[in-house]
Amino acid sequence: MVAATGGRAEGVEAGAAISGLSIDSRTIQPGEAFVAIAGERFDGHDFAGAALEAGAALALVSAARRADLPKDGRYLIVADALEGLRDLARASRARSRARIVAVTGSVGKTSTKDMLKLALDASGKTHAPVASFNNHWGVPLTLARMPADAAFGVFEIGMNHAGEITPLVRMVRPHVAVITTVAAVHLEFFGSVERIAQAKGEIFLGLEPGGLALLNRDNDQFDLLTYLAKTAGVRRIATFGREGPADAQAERVSAQVACSSISGHIFDQPITYKVGAPGQHLVTNSLAVLAAVAELGGDLALAGLALANFRAPKGRGAQIALRLPEGSATVIDESYNANPASVRAALSLLKETPISRPGRRIAVLGDMLELGEAEGRLHADLIGPVTESEADLVYCVGERMHELWDLLPKHLRGAYSEEAASLRPLLLEDVRPGDVIMIKGSLGTRMGPLVEALKREFPVEDDGAE
Repeated sequence: MVAATGGRAEGVEAGAAISGLSIDSRTIQPGEAFVAIAGERFDGHDFAGAALEAGAALALVSAARRADLPKDGRYLIVADALEGLRDLARASRARSRARIVAVTGSVGKTSTKDMLKLALDASGKTHAPVASFNNHWGVPLTLARMPADAAFGVFEIGMNHAGEITPLVRMVRPHVAVITTVAAVHLEFFGSVERIAQAKGEIFLGLEPGGLALLNRDNDQFDLLTYLAKTAGVRRIATFGREGPADAQAERVSAQVACSSISGHIFDQPITYKVGAPGQHLVTNSLAVLAAVAELGGDLALAGLALANFRAPKGRGAQIALRLPEGSATVIDESYNANPASVRAALSLLKETPISRPGRRIAVLGDMLELGEAEGRLHADLIGPVTESEADLVYCVGERMHELWDLLPKHLRGAYSEEAASLRPLLLEDVRPGDVIMIKGSLGTRMGPLVEALKREFPVEDDGAE
């Protein structure tokens, strides 16, 4: 660590064993190194003492803050703690012989990352982020944590602004780069979907020589992404999709209650497999997963079998069965975040989910944030997907979502509120046996507590977010 960072050790025995890295003093384990990152709300240096008391092997700290820290602590002192973490990440990548895949996209990054971990684990030791660690500290932390003997590495790379992906992907240096899709997300910062595509295309700048770019053939930005890849010097581009023709293509899809069965081909190899969670977007992204497995040298057949064990993460499509006095109802938890593409996908999932009458399909939709000047039109445009979803009832939350509420026919109107919390009693009172309730909204609209309220009110039979 000293060699990698160019830092100075203080109070640490030479050759001290370090079992891991952490940036959270509350969960740090004895023997781990604590990295004192300065964030927007908290500065890790303020918690370095607590981390050392909890058994941290040392604290990686910035030289400018050393005077504020306990005198007799165990430190690795560097010019800047976050840059020190990046140095550790680069050193980890330099020593690794793992085959690496990096994923970005407007929608589906985390579920694709989770499917990749599952699929590659079947072929060898696979390292991946423990959560959505996809930003300026999450990516280097995940990379620095990668074991020297990992056979495969999976990385999720996100962004809100242009220029954010480039330094991250140049650290990760993947052999495969996947862009799940490009859609109207963070328009407030970009102004157009084409500019979002250009920012996502930064992932090509870190691709290893001879590496493979995997692009969604069904996405409207496919031609632009192909151009950006070639401009970045990428010589190998492969495609995935359902509408075809594509290198990884689903030819037949059977949507079932809790899974999808898919028949198709991955490059020149026919395959039949299941994805253990419903949703057309998961079908499409599973094709990218299997194409990446094939490119990285994993066992394609074992990867296909492994995807049957996939479960949608909490807040990203997890299905929860609620036990009611006279039956059961299903909650589709899509509360983690929202943009026009992911709301459409969630409404499609609502349509695919069977109901037993007199149960109803209920959509609970909260504001989509960071859409800039187009936000009014983009919320109003949801009337089409809502109609196609065959929803029987729609609840709306937030000032922006009032644009959709105004367009809803009276028989579809459940209730409108500017804040999610105000809907809670109405929603709890309205649940009937057989209902399927899909809850979706940007994190700032706080739709997650509605899911938790339903789980508290009605016993949970099976929480699909395992």
